[in-house]
Amino acid sequence: MINKPEILSPAGDAECLNSAIDFGADAVYLAGKMFGMRSAPNNFDNEQLKQACALAHKKGVKVYVTCNILPHNKELAFLPDFLTYAQECGVDAFIIADLGIFEAAKKYAPKVARHISTQAGITNYAAANALYNMGASRVVLAREIPLDEIAEMRAKIPQELEIECFVHGAMCVSFSGRCLISSYMTGRDANRGDCAQPCRWKYHLFEENREGQYFPVDETSDGTYLYNSRDLCMIEHIPELVQAGISSFKIEGRAKSAYYTAVTTNAYRHAVDDFVSEGSNFKLKPWIREELEKISHREYNTGFYFNSEPGQVTDNGGYIRHYDAVAVCEKSIDRTTSLISQRNKFFAGDTLDVLPPGGVPFKIKCISLMNEDGIFVESAPHPTQRLTMKSDFAVPAGSVIRKKRD
Repeated sequence: MINKPEILSPAGDAECLNSAIDFGADAVYLAGKMFGMRSAPNNFDNEQLKQACALAHKKGVKVYVTCNILPHNKELAFLPDFLTYAQECGVDAFIIADLGIFEAAKKYAPKVARHISTQAGITNYAAANALYNMGASRVVLAREIPLDEIAEMRAKIPQELEIECFVHGAMCVSFSGRCLISSYMTGRDANRGDCAQPCRWKYHLFEENREGQYFPVDETSDGTYLYNSRDLCMIEHIPELVQAGISSFKIEGRAKSAYYTAVTTNAYRHAVDDFVSEGSNFKLKPWIREELEKISHREYNTGFYFNSEPGQVTDNGGYIRHYDAVAVCEKSIDRTTSLISQRNKFFAGDTLDVLPPGGVPFKIKCISLMNEDGIFVESAPHPTQRLTMKSDFAVPAGSVIRKKRD
């Protein structure tokens, strides 16, 4: 019997939360306004956190709150109230890196499970067992561990202790995200959720006595992106991940869009469900792999899972973008008519690619667009503009609509 892993999706804001739920997440991870490792997303204030838990639980989805910064003394005074309130909201687990927060969660939110963050750098079964004995119910492993070592760890820890691993998204050049480059170069502390991502910048080598003369580190004169890690993508290795004993497949990306959340969640949801139902006959459907080319990403790699470093993209710091998300369907009016909300410009007559919630992508032709004043328009140029779209096929409510770049 296959132990079906959890699909754990990022939710940087309410729109991302809805995407994760609609497209098949078993659980979401998100942050309050304090103690989370991502300050760039909107995150959730107290009332929004309460609403998020209510919505997710109504749909059978768990909510994990990140308390994974490495706090300074002045922040600890705010911790008890936050933990207590999160428990009152019904949060299912905290994701924690700091032992002080770990003990505080036990005291102020004893009903909430405690997961150990990847920031803690767990690389062996002894550390996992020690944390289990302290009260942890899950360990999020360091990203640097190969699959054979994960399988060994699974065999040497209690079955009750769950293993969570990242399977998709951005990688960090530093060990399990414990980076100091941002602090040194910009004063923004990556370990407190404020990374400026200097690992993505272009660098040159200078010699101190030759002012103004630089020496490229790479073969080209354009410089090199020394620290720029490839993105992780394990969609083609679902059987190996399951067989290693991983309990939860985590998708990176709390600072990314609702579109990214929808596409990645849907892809891993289908891949896992197919593997569970097909077993030894499993073969990844081509459209699932193709979906992950429809989001912005750096060159993909399998990280450290197969005993190899992820490698760096040294010739550029940008993303690969083959598609643009152009709209979200708010309502299906009839077989050919939809009410949509625009995200990027597109035109009547365009061929569009539709991803319905929990479904398989398909193409439509946009026959016409009408604005809210009932006037036919040639294009959708205004952000979040609501339009009535005629197409040759029905578009289900909640679908994301995208257009391939020329």
